Amino acid sequence: MEWTSIVAIYLLVWVMTAFVSLPFGVKTADEAGVAKVPGQADSAPVNFMPGKLALRTTVIAAFFTAIYVVNFEYGWITIDDINFWPEPPQ
Repeated sequence: MEWTSIVAIYLLVWVMTAFVSLPFGVKTADEAGVAKVPGQADSAPVNFMPGKLALRTTVIAAFFTAIYVVNFEYGWITIDDINFWPEPPQ
């Protein structure tokens, strides 16, 4: 597998992981007991930390990309192993 393909897969996995990780560990003003700023949405986070999110996303995406690349190289699970439509009995 080319290194450019690995980078592209990593970036795709990173973005998906970032979006999935966004709601974890975030509290709203009501949950934290903090006064809201006028005009603030009820669902706006109080303690959003983009650096922590990026670090967590980087580690998780690296793990999943590594598993994908190793599986691609060694062929542990192939498309033939995943049987979505079994053949009907004869």
